Amino acid sequence: MSPTDASADAGTAPVTDAGTCTNPGPAERRTAFDAGPSAADADPVRGSDADPAWGSDSEDTLDLRLPDEFLALIANEAADTGEERCGEERRGEHGMAGPGSAARARGDLLDRVADWGPVVTPVGVFHLVPVQAEQDLPLISRWMNDPTVAEFWQLSGSRSLAADHVHAQLAGDGRSVPCLGVLDGTPMSYWEIYRADLDPVARHYPARPHDTGIHLLIGAVTDRGRGLGSALLRAVADLALDKRPACARVIAEPAMRNTPSVSAFLSAGFRFSAEVDLPDKRAALMVRDRCLRDLM
Repeated sequence: MSPTDASADAGTAPVTDAGTCTNPGPAERRTAFDAGPSAADADPVRGSDADPAWGSDSEDTLDLRLPDEFLALIANEAADTGEERCGEERRGEHGMAGPGSAARARGDLLDRVADWGPVVTPVGVFHLVPVQAEQDLPLISRWMNDPTVAEFWQLSGSRSLAADHVHAQLAGDGRSVPCLGVLDGTPMSYWEIYRADLDPVARHYPARPHDTGIHLLIGAVTDRGRGLGSALLRAVADLALDKRPACARVIAEPAMRNTPSVSAFLSAGFRFSAEVDLPDKRAALMVRDRCLRDLM
């Protein structure tokens, strides 16, 4: 569960709670692998999304390794539908390769972030490009050592700290994909797109199957405070909803004290849902709902 959104730009928007909405279909159907967390070790959640039934007993699978049979099934289905490709992904104008073949062999729990492609935004053409560790780590480590970023991500210091953080995701089962944000051909931000319903954060809010989470930092000081963060957050949240049909919500959990980040999410069409106590911070649970995306 990474610290979130250290350097999104500040925006001004009222704190609102638009309530919850339902999206019938695949996103609402639980399986043995998408089951919600147990209430046994969940912290209290305050806000409109709190679920009175959350205290019911259910098996907690969040920290269990996904069974090999399940991962093999995902890989086989992808191959059968022509989604698997050999070799590394071409990474657009930035010219970097996509996730390693080992991660692909275990399946893709996020509907192939590498294939989401570029999107036109009000601030330029933006592309989420999965990290290639050896090439991208010097840049990511430099960003992590920015004082503003370090305050929230706590990965400043030697490059090995950022390397361990990124490698853990690249070597995982695909539930979190670290990316560079490339704007008009220039890497300028770091993102983590993750399955919030399969992440330990799901213990602390009423997670729904296929909830997609976002972590973000804006690298350069000159890119902060001028609307970039809000525009890109909206673009990436909408990409996740467009490319992941089973996902009904995109969520984030910036620190409550990170006012610029919370404001950026509000300006990007997220709603403030609740305050949650996470192990490392008091967080604002921000939600962008599929069924409200045209209204916010």
